[in-house]
Amino acid sequence: MGQFAYFPHTEGEVKSMLERIGVSDLDALYADVPGEYLRKGEYDLPEALSEGEVRSFFDSLGKKNVPLKVFVGGGCYDHYSPAVIPALLSRSEFLTAYTPYQPEISQGTLRYIFEFQSMICALTGLDAANASLYDGPTSAAEAMMLSVASTRKKNRVLISDGLLPQVVKVVETYAKYHGVELGRVPVMGGQTCINCLRAELSKDDVAGVIVPSINRFGIVEDHSGFAELIHAEKGLLIEYCDPSALAVVKSPSEWDADVAVGDGQSLGIPLSFGGPYVGFMAVRSEYLRKMPGRIVGETVDRDGKRCYVLTLQAREQHIRREKATSNICSNESLMALYVTMYLSLMGPEGLRKVNELSSSGAHYLHDALLRTGKFEEVFPGKPFLKEFVLKPLTDPENLRKKLLEAGFFAAAPTEEGYVSFCVTENRTREEVDALLAAIEEILR
Repeated sequence: MGQFAYFPHTEGEVKSMLERIGVSDLDALYADVPGEYLRKGEYDLPEALSEGEVRSFFDSLGKKNVPLKVFVGGGCYDHYSPAVIPALLSRSEFLTAYTPYQPEISQGTLRYIFEFQSMICALTGLDAANASLYDGPTSAAEAMMLSVASTRKKNRVLISDGLLPQVVKVVETYAKYHGVELGRVPVMGGQTCINCLRAELSKDDVAGVIVPSINRFGIVEDHSGFAELIHAEKGLLIEYCDPSALAVVKSPSEWDADVAVGDGQSLGIPLSFGGPYVGFMAVRSEYLRKMPGRIVGETVDRDGKRCYVLTLQAREQHIRREKATSNICSNESLMALYVTMYLSLMGPEGLRKVNELSSSGAHYLHDALLRTGKFEEVFPGKPFLKEFVLKPLTDPENLRKKLLEAGFFAAAPTEEGYVSFCVTENRTREEVDALLAAIEEILR
């Protein structure tokens, strides 16, 4: 192997393996592949570069990214992330090869998953939480499946039109390939319509209902009476939540929900061009065994010392697929660790401060945009936290493009012709004023 110690096999080892299986060369391994599918000629690979040249090349690529000031949300939020987290993430105590099946060598991983679950339970007010869901949309789809599995002879799930579009699309995909029937509950006046829900529930075939804690218009929804209606028909109430906002808005438990799902990205995970993120699911205790993913429990070893083990792992690929709660296997525990560190560092007071700053900035921008005379209120009087929509008196797509040119990712158009804005604690008053000045210039 000589100087190339990272090559997996020497020429002698390759020759020995080929002789063992009775073929003359590597090309013989592809004898069954039709010739027209085999690549002929040399690969168009660049010449070797030194380390300095490689770094320079990727630096030049990185400079092609245009940094923008983020004033949109839509399920992914530009929240502050403490600088200490990346350093802590790299500590060897938290490293494991893949999934923590062997507790004797995975105590660090098992412990932070346990703490992640505990913190999600604290935020949602529910009894048990899992780990290892991809993201918010897939966690909502898994909750749909849980509701069908938990109710007898019911195969229809209702989803609110107030849910984020990416959540709806993923739920629809899951439903199509699992034979689940979907129904829609319209939004009336910025709120999931309870009278429309009542009409759908009267058909006596609803296993579950998925509603947003904060809907795609940024409005904090009032779910008074929802649980009573749904439970009377033996269905499950599923809340789709922004976990950061749960520090200041009513928790799923307070709405008497059975399941809470959402995306942990708002708990400090950088936007990173869309991932990786981490989904979460919390449930009431009676649905614990229907929940996908892995659940870590705390116990003691034979010496009486505290330790952690996998308590339930109902979704893994080593069980019969037809009996699995879910056939998707993933380990998002690095992101779960990120969220756990963020929550530990921020604490309840820090989370409340994040929401106070975000809400203050959002309401400042909202009121200033209305004063320009170039926007109209869509849902007057409806409560919002950090995100809101207005109706522009101009072409929404043109406004968005002009703001991009000015260095702002803002005014995301909705299907209704509104534009959406979001302000987090990362945006300063000077940046908000600069956005307002840019909008005034564009709409002059």
